[in-house]
Amino acid sequence: MSKTPTAASANELGADIEIDPESHNPIAAPSTRRLLPSLGLNSLALFATINALWLVLLPAQVAGLDEAHKVTNLAIVNVVTLIFNIIVQPVVGTFSDRTRSPLGRRAPWMLGAAVLVLAATLVLGHLVTFGIVIIFWVLSQIGIQALSAPLTAIIPDRYPRAKRGIPSSMIGFGTLIGAGVGAVIAGHLVTNLPLGYTIFGVATFVTTVLLVLVNRDRSSSKLELPPFSARVFFAGFWVSPRKNPDFAWAFAARFIFYLGFFSSFALQLYILIDYVHLPLAAAGAQLGVNQVVALPFMVVAVLLGGWLSDKVGRRKVFIYIAAGFVVVAFAVLILMPTVPGALIWQILTGIAFGLYLSCDTALLTQVLPNNGRTAAKDLGILNIATSLPQSLASVVAAIILAAFGNPAGYVPLFIFGIICVVVASFVLIPVKSVR
Repeated sequence: MSKTPTAASANELGADIEIDPESHNPIAAPSTRRLLPSLGLNSLALFATINALWLVLLPAQVAGLDEAHKVTNLAIVNVVTLIFNIIVQPVVGTFSDRTRSPLGRRAPWMLGAAVLVLAATLVLGHLVTFGIVIIFWVLSQIGIQALSAPLTAIIPDRYPRAKRGIPSSMIGFGTLIGAGVGAVIAGHLVTNLPLGYTIFGVATFVTTVLLVLVNRDRSSSKLELPPFSARVFFAGFWVSPRKNPDFAWAFAARFIFYLGFFSSFALQLYILIDYVHLPLAAAGAQLGVNQVVALPFMVVAVLLGGWLSDKVGRRKVFIYIAAGFVVVAFAVLILMPTVPGALIWQILTGIAFGLYLSCDTALLTQVLPNNGRTAAKDLGILNIATSLPQSLASVVAAIILAAFGNPAGYVPLFIFGIICVVVASFVLIPVKSVR
């Protein structure tokens, strides 16, 4: 069992670890050997759920309800979801920062969110009315977003600035493995939606409970907090770009990168059906095959990227390299509208996303305002740069495909992705506090 750190050991952990003004100890429990694999396992289950629901199960369900308008209807679902995604993470993050409980600040929110994900997924697969599907889909996404905010905050809570690359890589490792596993399992369950939704809801719930129980946080019941103020609460959601320029540039860079990356990524099933011309069952199976083949490349990229970025003390160069892989990947898909072309695209984007996840998450924790004292809230705001462009990407895809036709519109859509990731790279250059 880990010894409770003293003020001296708190200083050894790093000055950027949040300290309780009364006890002079870190507010959160210190990291342990169990925490890294726990973060990886929880991220694996969470992102398996996200990928399975978002890439396979929901598109299949939407297409089954109305084949002719599937792209438009998918965009509608994502736009409705977008409204809640913008609100949930920073709100949950803010209240998480202020939570007093025997389980600490993050655990109560993570457990409640996991229960909501489980409840929504148990119902989703049985629904056959589009409007009701939207309601329960939104509930599932609220749960996922409410789980993501405190989960991400564990890194600045428990790791000093110079040692955040490896835990960021572990989350990235879990994310990529989970994305592959989720797509494979969901691809084989594309014709059995109730079972598919249930499996992923249960997995998210179980791994979240294990993370909380195996890595008990320090009680925050006696945490000293300023009185709650509605004015301060709402004002806290605005982070001044003038006072925090690195935060603003990092937000913009992630937003633009994700908009370009996910403009096509969310349509993988439809790309295989409409652009590569595979039937539904074959497309679902091929999507799983693509993820499995790309998986080793993703794993190497995310682990190597995090380790190297800590080793050389640089983050941005790996993000630039990731953008280069995305450009090449889209170019391959434009030139090769075939199953091999889609496979190569998947491998290259997997490498890109692995590098990006391992280094961008670490970079974001280093540009937080207030020296990370409101980490969950600020990371929740930054995570809007993840959830918002993912939702907008489906709208962009629907507009482009409507303008150019299906499948002719896919090439302009891929070009749009190339432009976005290149612009995002230039936007990241002005960040000064991180190399």
